[in-house]
Amino acid sequence: MAQRYGGKFSPAPRADESAAPPRHPFHGRRPRRAASRSNIMFFVPMPLAIRAFAGGPAEMALELIAFGLLILAAWMTREGLKAEDAWAARKVARRPAIPRKIMGSGLTGAGLFVAALGSGYGFLGPAIYAVLGIVLHSFAFGLDPLKDKGMEGIDSFQQDRVARVVDEAEKHLKTMSEAIRRAGDRPLEARVDRFQATVREMFRTVEEDPRDLTAARKYLVVYLMGARDATVKFADLYARTRDPKARADYDALLKDLEENFSARTRALMLDDRADLDVEIEVLRDRLQREGVRPDPAAQNLGD
Repeated sequence: MAQRYGGKFSPAPRADESAAPPRHPFHGRRPRRAASRSNIMFFVPMPLAIRAFAGGPAEMALELIAFGLLILAAWMTREGLKAEDAWAARKVARRPAIPRKIMGSGLTGAGLFVAALGSGYGFLGPAIYAVLGIVLHSFAFGLDPLKDKGMEGIDSFQQDRVARVVDEAEKHLKTMSEAIRRAGDRPLEARVDRFQATVREMFRTVEEDPRDLTAARKYLVVYLMGARDATVKFADLYARTRDPKARADYDALLKDLEENFSARTRALMLDDRADLDVEIEVLRDRLQREGVRPDPAAQNLGD
């Protein structure tokens, strides 16, 4: 293996050469699926709101009801996509409690049905529009996740404890993001995003093995709450004063927090690896006591 040459007259390595490479700005992020299509749904019903005031009272009522149903369908669809993205980002997750995209399909069909009632086609025409709307919406956005993911063999009580802690921690991260945007410093916003990506790696580690919650609770509760409070106070101060020293101190705080969260996450993963090694050794000992031995001939064939 190649080694770095060192000696009396060799230049000393820079401090950042031994450090871990910096994270990519989009590390841990996922593209928002179908976000543009869900936003377009808010503009599609606008002609109904305009046309509502061109007819009589009955037509206006039908058009406004249809407009409201379609706007509600767009909102439910967008929230369903957000919930599905959160479900897909986790290796261990419960299905969304409310099937928002399915409700969005139903509301789309209802909105089209009401909008077509005044068209003079009786009941059959609006019913056809409703069915087509439901089917096309389902094809365009899909259905909500209908089953839990990665929950096999995990104690539901322990998983619920982890879910409560992670949900509370996500609220702290959301408060941090909202606060740092008030500071009006885009590089710091990106810096906070990188720190949050590191924190979410700990979330995923604890979700995969709820036994790690005891070791990670101080980080997810105490330290993260302190980071939230420090961010809020810094954002209020920096928005008024633009103090460079305060900015440097806050950036150093984020660096220290990120390094400590990363180290704790690596330690949790090492503990999980140690548990796996113990399980493997115990299983091998049991097999040996049962008189099971690997066949050398089979091993040679495998090699």
